[in-house]
Amino acid sequence: MTQPTMSATTHAIGTPFSHHWSRVAGAGRANEGLRADWQKQLREVVEVQGFEYLRFHGLFHDDMFVYREDETGAVTPSFQYVDALFDALLEIGIRPFVEFGFMPREIAVHTDTLFWWRANGTPPTDYDKWEQLVLRTVEHWRDRYGIEEIRTWYFEVWNEPNLAPFFRGTRSEYFEMYRRAARAVKSVDPQLRVGGPATSNFVPDARFDGETEDTSQHAAVLAADDLSALDWKPVWLAEFLAFTEAENLPVDFVAAHPYPTDWALDEHGQGAKLTRDVNATARDLQLLRKLVDNSAYPDAEIHLTEWSSSSSSRDRTHDHLQAATFVLKANLDTIGLVDSLSYWAFTDIFEEAGGGQEPFHGGFGLVNHHGIPKPTYHAYRFLNALGDELLTRSDAGAITRRSTDGKIIGAIYHYPEEVTLTVPASIDVWDIAERTLATGTPRTISLRVEDLADDAQFTLEIVDHEAGNALPAWKQQGKPLNLSRAEQAAIDHAARTLRVEHHIAVNGVLTLNVTLPPWGIALLTQV
Repeated sequence: MTQPTMSATTHAIGTPFSHHWSRVAGAGRANEGLRADWQKQLREVVEVQGFEYLRFHGLFHDDMFVYREDETGAVTPSFQYVDALFDALLEIGIRPFVEFGFMPREIAVHTDTLFWWRANGTPPTDYDKWEQLVLRTVEHWRDRYGIEEIRTWYFEVWNEPNLAPFFRGTRSEYFEMYRRAARAVKSVDPQLRVGGPATSNFVPDARFDGETEDTSQHAAVLAADDLSALDWKPVWLAEFLAFTEAENLPVDFVAAHPYPTDWALDEHGQGAKLTRDVNATARDLQLLRKLVDNSAYPDAEIHLTEWSSSSSSRDRTHDHLQAATFVLKANLDTIGLVDSLSYWAFTDIFEEAGGGQEPFHGGFGLVNHHGIPKPTYHAYRFLNALGDELLTRSDAGAITRRSTDGKIIGAIYHYPEEVTLTVPASIDVWDIAERTLATGTPRTISLRVEDLADDAQFTLEIVDHEAGNALPAWKQQGKPLNLSRAEQAAIDHAARTLRVEHHIAVNGVLTLNVTLPPWGIALLTQV
């Protein structure tokens, strides 16, 4: 392996860029957001990671008690629970990225549900009532928060409607739901932003080319020797944009979920959990950028409203160091391509499969359900700390400058070349995650920054197999199922304690050789 070198000068003209990683974060469902511990954890990640919007399922689910009809059958929703949640979000300092779903039981075509919390993934029995529900909801927000505030929000129609049981309907039925919801939103104010179709991860076959999924088309991916050689494409995006253009419907943003995996047949009891190559996310976002640029909506924003190394809330990889390395690499690889790449999700307080039984059970969260940071927490803190001008980029990280004060901030990582895949999922087992973590050898990255003040000072923070890593501390305690308060405090302390070095420029030049173990990540900050 060659030794990577990154050089920058403070006099260089940087390339401005936005922090697409800090725009949106995900959470499980609306009702979970009424919990005090959930809100406490959200406050911390907003302060540390700088997230601006939060997206979650279940706005119209029965446990939010929204849907009501009066004696004439008119839709007259109740918003007491929704108000409590949205008031809390705004007080914390984060805005809602609204997802309209799932279907209230009273107007759900089907009674079959999904998730532990029994969501209704179904078209409405009455599209007029669906439209009225959306309309009354947005009108209520206008009246409660003001039109100027809700003009800053986003309104997304449904979640992964191409997948049963998320939506037990056809593509045409979803398109009609979008038509009605978009009409309702825009009737409140034309400047409100609406979009879709929020479909699931990209596929390399024709399984979603028809009105419903054709599982016989999975054969191509199941038999493939090299997944990266297949022609991966977003689901329903071309059809959605063609439909909205033909019907003269608004599309202020396009949404999709580019997980770098393919759970072929997963919802059909024959799951094959496939992991794509490490550059899959960047390629998918480049393709999506091109598709939108060439559509009738070239000015539409692109929001990837769910994303992680896998779409399983029981993937042990999410608790390990390598998940953080993937987060850092994939986000730096996709600078300038999209408006948001939303991490799913900020906390392990997440109950689609019920509550996780262990303190570390492979949940999506940046923090576990005690609020203890995982390595991914630090990856997003590092990303949020970066400046807004890109000076240099390599396969080991990036050096940036903050335009407000000229300070230099760099993020580096060691994604070992021996691992050509996105970090493989380790669902319900430890062994795959542990083998992946043990793969690779240390790597030295050379950093050089010129034209600094002679006494310019820097800190280097490192997350590795021990530092800034909760999992080893939990294992050292014997993996207790129910943490005592002392155990919890000790693990939390270990998770927040990074390896820190201090460096000073010599004759206006900072020269560093940073040796990272496999999967190590680091943040260089001019102080």
